[in-house]
Amino acid sequence: MANHDDKNDNHEESSPLLGKQVGEEDAKKASKPTDAKADTATVTVGKAPAPAPGNFGGYGWTADGLPLGHGSVVGEPMGRAHWDSSLFACLGRTDEFCSSDLEVCLLGSVAPCVLYGSNAERVASSPGSFASHCLSYTGLFLLGNSVFGWNCLAPWFSSASRTTIRRKFNEQGSWEALHRSCGCCGCFLEDEAQREQCETACDFVTHFCCHTCALCQEGRELRRRLPHPGFNAQPILVMIPPVEQSMGRGA
Repeated sequence: MANHDDKNDNHEESSPLLGKQVGEEDAKKASKPTDAKADTATVTVGKAPAPAPGNFGGYGWTADGLPLGHGSVVGEPMGRAHWDSSLFACLGRTDEFCSSDLEVCLLGSVAPCVLYGSNAERVASSPGSFASHCLSYTGLFLLGNSVFGWNCLAPWFSSASRTTIRRKFNEQGSWEALHRSCGCCGCFLEDEAQREQCETACDFVTHFCCHTCALCQEGRELRRRLPHPGFNAQPILVMIPPVEQSMGRGA
């Protein structure tokens, strides 16, 4: 009888389900807190984590390489960017675009119609639109000089390009720059529609009073930000027929 009980005990110990049940009970015991102090969460106050490699001074960068500012990619607006060069920086900057800046300055002084046509072509990103913009500007330029004695009609036509560039790249307008420097008329910046009307009026005044400098500033900005639309053409697959082959005798 004792031997039979020993066999049953050995059978229970050798059962494969026994180890699983014991393991589950141990896991339940381990998951239950053994002390009342274990229920209290411990909060560790320390230093803030270091910024990611892509953040410098609190400013991030988007996938396109543009500054993110205080906003985020999702939901929050991006901060307004500044113009790459000032309005009166006629010779541009001494960087890799220095030769292009000199070309822009020369075109703005001698042939503003060519510079405006090039700027409008880059903004529209449509190859072939240079001629239409250049001819329209030339007509207003000649009409203003012949009737009024100076170029007073072309700025009415070209000021819209400055507004387009400012909206396209989220540039800081003249009214906002004046508010940041002087701190005046900040009430106009609170309403988006009212601010845009003021900025559009400032774009027109800039072109009307400093027309050549405005064209040069826009040309420098566009050449640094956008490639020429002629370089964006789709590649063409050219099929070359095989060369005529001839059979020759081996030596």
